[in-house]
Amino acid sequence: MVNTLSHLGIGLLIASVAGLNSRQIKVVAFMAILPDLDFILSTILLAVDEYLSHGVYNAMYYLMGHREFMHSLTFASIVIIYVWLRERDRLLTIASAAAIFSHVYLDYVTSWKMRPFFPFVTEATTIGAIDFFDPVVTVISFVPMIYILADRVKRNGIRNGSFKGGNGWFETLTSGSHSKMYRQLLIIFTVWCLFNPLAKAFLISAIEDAEGHDIGYQGSYPISPGKFLSAYQYNETHYRILTSSYWSGVEQSSFVPIYPDSGSEFSPYVSRARSLYDASLPGEVDYQVYSAYSSGANVTVIISDARNPYAQYWAYFKTEYVFVFDTDTGDYKAYIGRHGQHDRPVSRALFE
Repeated sequence: MVNTLSHLGIGLLIASVAGLNSRQIKVVAFMAILPDLDFILSTILLAVDEYLSHGVYNAMYYLMGHREFMHSLTFASIVIIYVWLRERDRLLTIASAAAIFSHVYLDYVTSWKMRPFFPFVTEATTIGAIDFFDPVVTVISFVPMIYILADRVKRNGIRNGSFKGGNGWFETLTSGSHSKMYRQLLIIFTVWCLFNPLAKAFLISAIEDAEGHDIGYQGSYPISPGKFLSAYQYNETHYRILTSSYWSGVEQSSFVPIYPDSGSEFSPYVSRARSLYDASLPGEVDYQVYSAYSSGANVTVIISDARNPYAQYWAYFKTEYVFVFDTDTGDYKAYIGRHGQHDRPVSRALFE
């Protein structure tokens, strides 16, 4: 599972292979998880968004949103320059760079859209070649942490449910007792992360040949190890959704209507909802499906992703934007729901 612990484990692998001392290992471990500290900034932005104008909110989102600026190569480069100026240690700087860049790349190569080249490129993209629950990445990243914990127990034991002893958490890494295994694991991890994007490119090419239609690299996301969910706009009224794998090629396919149950009387509200959504960040619904209905003096427009029903266990595709328009005043309330839950309105600063 690609999460903060996975990044920490890869950082520990890098530090071990580099032969760093205990203090330097802590620095590299911190570099490996540093980008994920942007959740603090994201929480602050969420707390103050209603007080910001639309333009200010968008600008702040690029800087404070989760997996935004702190997951960019620009931020990573600034941090590495700081490490070099502070430490003047070439090996530590290289290891720190490898740790923080591995974090950015590992997130980018999984399913989350990011802006790694911000501020030079503001379009959100993803490589999307490795599943979030990829077993190879998960096992490799957890190995050093398991050995560290096991060594801690062996050396000091456990008392009252907690580990006792001093600060020698990284003795297993600094002693070099597993250095050969760690080098092998790091090589496997690197090859795996570089191989999968190439393998995906060949699979997408084969699917395009079978479909006779351009799908595009960005139009396919991993939904389980070795299996992908692809989508493209088939015509003006429908998307085509495909599931495929390395072993079987295209396994399932279906068409999804863009306007499944929206009558023409709702067209002005659907158009307005589309405009509001297009002006918002992060723009996480790639293949918009519009559903509208009336209730009393209100018209509700729901924007969801055409892939939602096909990605049962993946939160990324479960996002819905809900706009409730008052037909008398023209005013509206907006909700962002994930997995069908949208309890409170979100700030209009997100949209205008």
